[in-house]
Amino acid sequence: MNSLLITGGAGFIGSHLCERLLERGNEVLCVDNLFTGRKKNIEHLLEHHYFEFLRHDITFPLYVEVDQIYNLACPASPIHYQRDPVQTVKTSVHGCINMLGLAKRTKARILQASTSEVYGMPQVHPQPEDYWGHVNPIGPRACYDEGKRAAETLFFDYHRQHGLDIRVVRLFNTFGPQMALDDGRVISNFIVSALQNKPISIYGDGSQTRSFCYVDDMVDGLINMMEQDDLMGPVNMGNPDEVSIKKLADEIIQLTDSDSEVTFETLPEDDPMQRKPDISLAKDRLNWEAKTDRSEGLRQTIDYFRKVIKP
Repeated sequence: MNSLLITGGAGFIGSHLCERLLERGNEVLCVDNLFTGRKKNIEHLLEHHYFEFLRHDITFPLYVEVDQIYNLACPASPIHYQRDPVQTVKTSVHGCINMLGLAKRTKARILQASTSEVYGMPQVHPQPEDYWGHVNPIGPRACYDEGKRAAETLFFDYHRQHGLDIRVVRLFNTFGPQMALDDGRVISNFIVSALQNKPISIYGDGSQTRSFCYVDDMVDGLINMMEQDDLMGPVNMGNPDEVSIKKLADEIIQLTDSDSEVTFETLPEDDPMQRKPDISLAKDRLNWEAKTDRSEGLRQTIDYFRKVIKP
C-alpha cells in the first residue's frame, strides 16, 4: 500500500483524485488550507480508514512520511487567484519549494499540476509542450501564469541538482461535479445562470475558444502520469475538442432547457483567445486521451448543480 499526499485535496480536481486513489487501495493524506477547497468535497471520505485530512497551508513546511506527492495546491480560477495575488505566487513558489524539500527528504516521487496558462496568449495553435509561451509577466493574470512557470522551473532544477523523481503535467480546462458555485469558471458560471434563468454573461464577442476535459478523464491522466517510470514531462492533459464560448453557452442553454439570454461584456485583460492542447505526447507515451464526450460531461455537471442550487 502506497502512502500518498495530495495538496489541494479538498479542491475540485483534488477531491476526485483523493476518492479515486482510495478506491485503488492507497493510504491518502489530503492537505488543504480551504482557501478555495471545501470540506464538503471530501466529507464522504472522512470516515474511510485510509483517509486523513489535514488543514495546512503549504507555504509553510510540512513534515510527514509519504511515498508519492500530488501537488495540486493553488487557486485556479481568476476570480480566486486574483483575490490575493501575492499569496497565489507564494503558493506556487514557496509551496513548491516546501513540497520539493519534502520529496527530497522522503525520496518520494512528486507530481506538479501545472497549467495551460503557462502558454499565456499563445501564438502557436494547438499548444505543444515544446512551445515556450507568450505571457505578460506584469499583468493581472501573472500571479498564476508566472507562478506556475516558476514552479515548473523549480521542479526541473530540483531534478537536475538533487535527482528528484519528478512528474510535470499541464492541465487544460477541466469541469465536472464538485465545481464551486462561485469559482468564476466559464462552465460553472454558465450552468448556474442557466438553471436560474438569469442572463449568461460572455466576456468579449464569444469567438474565443476553449477545450474542456471532464474531471474523470483528467484524474485518469494524473494517476497514469504518476505511475509510469519513463517520462518526467511536461505533458499536456486536456480534451482537444475545441469549442467557442458562444457555442458552449448555446449548448448549456439547450441542455438545461433554460430561458436565459446571452449578454456580452468587456473581455478581461490578457484573456487568451485560444486554448487547445496538443496531446500527442500523452497519447504516444501514456496511452491516454480524454474519452468523455463534452455533452455527456455537461449533463453530469448540470445534474450536480441542480442538486446544490437552492430553489
